[in-house]
Amino acid sequence: MNARQRRGVLLLLLSVLCAFGAFAGVLSVISDVNAKVGPEVTAYRVKADIAPYTPLTAEQFEKVSMPERWLSPSAVTDLGAINGKTAVTQLRRGSLLQSDMIVKEPRLESGQQEIAIMIDAATGVAGKIRPGKLVNIFATFAARDKGEVDQSRLIVANAEVIDVGELTPLEPRNGERANGPTEAVPITFALDTADAQRVAYAESFAEHVRLALLPDGSPTELRPGDGSYDLSEDRNK
Repeated sequence: MNARQRRGVLLLLLSVLCAFGAFAGVLSVISDVNAKVGPEVTAYRVKADIAPYTPLTAEQFEKVSMPERWLSPSAVTDLGAINGKTAVTQLRRGSLLQSDMIVKEPRLESGQQEIAIMIDAATGVAGKIRPGKLVNIFATFAARDKGEVDQSRLIVANAEVIDVGELTPLEPRNGERANGPTEAVPITFALDTADAQRVAYAESFAEHVRLALLPDGSPTELRPGDGSYDLSEDRNK
């Protein structure tokens, strides 16, 4: 083997070694990327905007694959989670479905009935009351006779909201003040017959009906005297 042949062999071996080095480098990069990204899991993306309180179906979502480490702990990875659920707020097209975006669809129990009343948007905890929430329903009554006093009463405690309607303009009723409420929201409750009658009475005869939103898992426990209030109670303290 002459000198030229030896140089050719050496260059060939050097090329082979460089190729192995490049291949090892590519494998190292791929391994590093896999280590950083991790395995992929299934998530679900909203196909089109979904209005609040809309019952959810599988057709409203599309399956996507994403690295598990990029998903939040609340991401829905099993579409069975939407069974019997509704949207809590507006779900935007392209957003990933999260468990805090959905809530169990309220249903009537045996002995209950639906009753809807219009609640002044300015005083009804507007925007915070959603289906499934519990509220206290208060009504204020003006004194009718000389010996009576204006009074606030807790009409129904722990009333379950099952639907919230759209903001609706109000037309003043006969004798109603011009500066009264101009917009209201129809809110539907699941109540037994006695409580439904109380709510209907309050809507018809009370000066105002207001809702007090309760924390999740903290229903009101009434004590003696909690059902009504007037200013004389404070004056006598």
